[in-house]
Amino acid sequence: MKEKQQKSKRKKRVAFQGERGAFSEMAAVRFFGNSIDLLTCKSFRQVCQKVTAREADYGILPVENSQTGSINKVHDLLLDESLFAVGESILKVEHCLIVKEGTDFKDIKRIYSHPQALAQCEKYLSKKLSSCQIIPIYDTAGSVKIIKELDDTKTAAIASHYAADLYHMKILKSGIQDNQSNHTRFFIISPN
Repeated sequence: MKEKQQKSKRKKRVAFQGERGAFSEMAAVRFFGNSIDLLTCKSFRQVCQKVTAREADYGILPVENSQTGSINKVHDLLLDESLFAVGESILKVEHCLIVKEGTDFKDIKRIYSHPQALAQCEKYLSKKLSSCQIIPIYDTAGSVKIIKELDDTKTAAIASHYAADLYHMKILKSGIQDNQSNHTRFFIISPN
């Protein structure tokens, strides 16, 4: 009984793929509220592993985007794991072009982001930044973290307003996604 009371008093631990500022974090906070402990993971598989090992009470995984469709890696993982979807969160996704202060639009040479975000901004990138090198990485918020660490005025990231605020970076342009009604559906997963 005492163990149950202690467990109910501690914050829920929620694992998500990406760095702080990721859309998955935003969806977790929308579903659970602010009183959670967030566990960052490098991969969707690691989210499942943390939940299975009970290092996290819940995980949150993106399963579908209104523009780019199903996220097959997640569907494949859910078929392999003994985890259950116990809830869902649908998040409106607005992508921003994010840079270090002092970066001018015309000077951008490289753009970092998650492959899903890059695909969701394909028209904008091909029209406005077609000569830039596109560098896919593991996470949208991670792309902001990378360009901050690079301290380079020729790089940009595509991520959320929240990620820009969190890492104290500048938003050059908001709403660069091709579909202005862009939404991602997330499953809340649990071992039982």
